[in-house]
Amino acid sequence: MLWEAKTKSPGGKDAMGDCSDLDRQIEQLRRCEVIKEAEVKALCAKAREILVEESNVQRVDSPVTVRYPDRITLIRGNHESRQITQVYGFYDECLRKYGSITVWRYCTEIFDYLSLSAIIDGKIFCVHGGLSPSIQTLDQIRTIDRKQEVPHDGPMCDLLWSDPEDTQGWGVSPRGAGYLFGSDVVAQFNDTNGIDMICRAHQLVMEGYKWHFNNTVLTVWSAPNYCYRCGNVAAILELDENLKRDFTIFEAAPQESRGIPAKKPQADYFL
Repeated sequence: MLWEAKTKSPGGKDAMGDCSDLDRQIEQLRRCEVIKEAEVKALCAKAREILVEESNVQRVDSPVTVRYPDRITLIRGNHESRQITQVYGFYDECLRKYGSITVWRYCTEIFDYLSLSAIIDGKIFCVHGGLSPSIQTLDQIRTIDRKQEVPHDGPMCDLLWSDPEDTQGWGVSPRGAGYLFGSDVVAQFNDTNGIDMICRAHQLVMEGYKWHFNNTVLTVWSAPNYCYRCGNVAAILELDENLKRDFTIFEAAPQESRGIPAKKPQADYFL
């Protein structure tokens, strides 16, 4: 998941290095052309230098857009793991395009350095999945050792896998990881940490976004026609300097203008 802020990099220069090289690489990728394995390695090394300095609860200042394409704050989702990328096709794509899994390994090693969450203006908590019974405060999130593959259980797993549910307290998640959490859990967490809202993704929403628990939890889903067959629209959320919300809804690009993988994912478990 991307939580992306309209903030300038120091000195106005792209933090990833020489802009001309990056522009060329981006244009190649937009034309569906593979960049060199050595370039992937260098980009991942630069990304690691940046990500290793970031907090588990990365501060983001408004105005902010979910998503804004030029200046970004990355946070980790449950798909940013070695296990899930082998199910959803990224492993196969790297093997097909490069003839080895080396590029896949470079990218998945970077996943271990992604922040676990973000906080916008100290008031909107952004996380991919949801809450954890092991976590009552943001400071507890800050103490997690995130530089690892996503565990099968525990607080780091819960942040990436949990879902809101119209219930009270905690429930067993049908996903087999994380928890279901109710409105009372959210009310207590928000009050303890002085936040107004939890913004998350993780669940397919046919309308692009969905409010839960009297506007205290928001799901923003930005993948249209998920898995090339769900038929859903997607959403982008913009927040101005006063955290006033504005949603943009969009559909998938026409099939003839986008690449469709030869092997479509069949993992209904993750829908």
